[in-house]
Amino acid sequence: NKTDLVEADGLDRVEARIRKINPYAKIIRTARCAAQLDEVLGLNAFSLDRVLEVEPDFLTSDHDHEHDDDVTSVSFVSETPLDLDRFQKWFGNLLQQRGQDILRSKGILDFSGHGDRYVFQGVHMLMDGSPMGPWPEGRPRVSRVVFIGRDLENMGLKEGFEACRAA
Repeated sequence: NKTDLVEADGLDRVEARIRKINPYAKIIRTARCAAQLDEVLGLNAFSLDRVLEVEPDFLTSDHDHEHDDDVTSVSFVSETPLDLDRFQKWFGNLLQQRGQDILRSKGILDFSGHGDRYVFQGVHMLMDGSPMGPWPEGRPRVSRVVFIGRDLENMGLKEGFEACRAA
């Protein structure tokens, strides 16, 4: 998407990188999300049998493709409810200061004094979230967050997340 904002050689480089990650991915160049729904939904695009025909070693751990060594992921869990104000302040500051290094963030949060689960997801400095209804009956109310990005170990993520716990 947003191909109108990138020069052709930039698009070619991005597509080449995507092809290294997933040579089977269907790439549709669009501007302003102008893709036909039938081009992106219901594709049943992943077929293990088809992949194994082309790449018999797909399921072995000794595979031959490249990973971006700079990109890592971390996740944290808290069984203690979080303080909404503390979390918003911490997360807002984190995105302002280090958002360019945070490729993706996701979470399900239990805020003290709130009955609903709060679900969020983010890309770089953009984050969206909303209450998603009550916690399922019989399931523990546990907050979980995941970050994917660069230089995550130097961001103090664990300490920041833990500091959001309600008193």
